[in-house]
Amino acid sequence: MNLRLIKILAGFGQLLAAAIWGFAFVVVKDSLNNIGPIWMVAIRFIIAAILLAIVYQRKLKLIKKETWIKGIILGFFLGTAYITQTIGCKYTTAGKNAFLTTVYVVLIPLFSWIITKKRPQWYIFFCAIMSIVGIGLLALKSDDASVINKGDVLTLICGIFFAIHIIFTSIYNQSEDPVILTVLQFLFAAILGWLCAPFLEGPLPIQNLLKVNVSISILYLALFSTLIAFLLQNVGLKFLPPTLSSLFLSFEAVFGVIFGAIILREYLTIRMIIGCILIFLAVVFSQIIPEINLKIKGDNKNY
Repeated sequence: MNLRLIKILAGFGQLLAAAIWGFAFVVVKDSLNNIGPIWMVAIRFIIAAILLAIVYQRKLKLIKKETWIKGIILGFFLGTAYITQTIGCKYTTAGKNAFLTTVYVVLIPLFSWIITKKRPQWYIFFCAIMSIVGIGLLALKSDDASVINKGDVLTLICGIFFAIHIIFTSIYNQSEDPVILTVLQFLFAAILGWLCAPFLEGPLPIQNLLKVNVSISILYLALFSTLIAFLLQNVGLKFLPPTLSSLFLSFEAVFGVIFGAIILREYLTIRMIIGCILIFLAVVFSQIIPEINLKIKGDNKNY
């Protein structure tokens, strides 16, 4: 299989992950009223870690010390991102929480430049800004332009940790098995959740876990939103740069709106449609512009 085809498949994998996360908004809409979001994080990650560990138990026996360290680091970034996001959601609007979380789309090119010392191409910044504007049109409402509060700050911190997590996953994937790293980061994100949840949300509401809608939500989050989606993201990051991967993942907001309109019959405004179009164009331009640049360079060589 040639590298170009592998990159195309990796891109489709990232889009599928975004679709899975977008559908999660529909699945868990009412479940968080029965179980705290940090408990939800702790449970979903421990289930995903155990299931993936069972499948790849032979590989886990050969893990080196440095791989464990990388897994701990990625788990810390991932767990902290989710915890700050869920706490932040209590003090800000859902729209601002969704928008500020996806600030990682813009932060990844900047952080990649600082960490790897390689400046991203100009069109990456252009596409990232276009995507974040589209997400803003999708998520933000007119009454969201209020004073910044602690929920907004926590959500921004969440976006920073998501950006760092994606960048370091991409870096570590170059020398490690992405599946093994995925298992380890699930494990340590779960441990972080189990440590924080009792202090921030009280004891685990076991009785509520037995409710059908809560059980379905947890299983969906564990199997699809965590195990499958993050596996697709992390494996894809072995073949795609984090700057491009973040643009594909930004489709989460688009899929969330589409599934909400289809299943929950939520109203789709002109503004939201424009936001979807901007995000779509950002991804298209990120693919077309480098091809145009290569063609121009090739034509210039012929003179």
